[in-house]
Amino acid sequence: MKFYRIYALFLRHFYLIKSSFPRILDLIYWPTIQIILWGFISKFFTMHSEFYSNTTGVILSAAILYDFLFRSSISFNMLFLEEIWSRNFTNLFIAPLKISEIITGLTVTALIRTLIGVIPAVLLATPFFGVSLFNLGPSLVLLFLSLYFFGMTLGLLVVSGLLKYGPAFENVAWSSLFLLAPLGCIYYPISILPDWLQIIAKTLPLVYIFEEVRSILLNNVVNYSNIMIALTLNLIYFTSAVIIFYAAFNAARNRGTLVNIGE
Repeated sequence: MKFYRIYALFLRHFYLIKSSFPRILDLIYWPTIQIILWGFISKFFTMHSEFYSNTTGVILSAAILYDFLFRSSISFNMLFLEEIWSRNFTNLFIAPLKISEIITGLTVTALIRTLIGVIPAVLLATPFFGVSLFNLGPSLVLLFLSLYFFGMTLGLLVVSGLLKYGPAFENVAWSSLFLLAPLGCIYYPISILPDWLQIIAKTLPLVYIFEEVRSILLNNVVNYSNIMIALTLNLIYFTSAVIIFYAAFNAARNRGTLVNIGE
């Protein structure tokens, strides 16, 4: 066993990590977010253990909706990553396809992938736990729509990062949504956050979506203002994400890195 060989291998990975911000972010990201997320959940149930009259229903409904959001975003990212992994990325942009057509195609396909994964979970929740998302009533359609648009927004932003940073940005595709989970107030109300974090959280559509879910399940009250705020924010963010994607694509094309991103 030669120490210099081990040291050389260490340097190889050290310089790779040192020169890549996405890799550094990935190393710090997971333990930090997990501690913050479950810390807030634990704090909430410790302080307000009597808040939920139907703990299983509220938590499980929120978990299913969050999984729908997660899978919609990941499905979009996966479709794009598969083009890179299969070295078909260059062919994708050489083909006579408009960028808008590519985005639309990926969006529709991602929806199908998401539904394939989520529908069984929704159907199994009732016989196993006595929980049905259909208790949310007609507003369920708008909630799913809002979550899906937010998932597509995150997917577009991640793909934009892939165009800018290349495959090194791949780890962010798996972790981007978890970064927003503590601020999204998925399992607890926004009031549990510190005041300064509440200001930031209110800029996310997730807060209004999951506050509305709890309002319906706990109080049997539908507040369409929350849904409309969430949809409005999603429209703004989705439009911005499309613009960012176009900018990232044009920048990559001008730098000549499009042909090498899949290599």
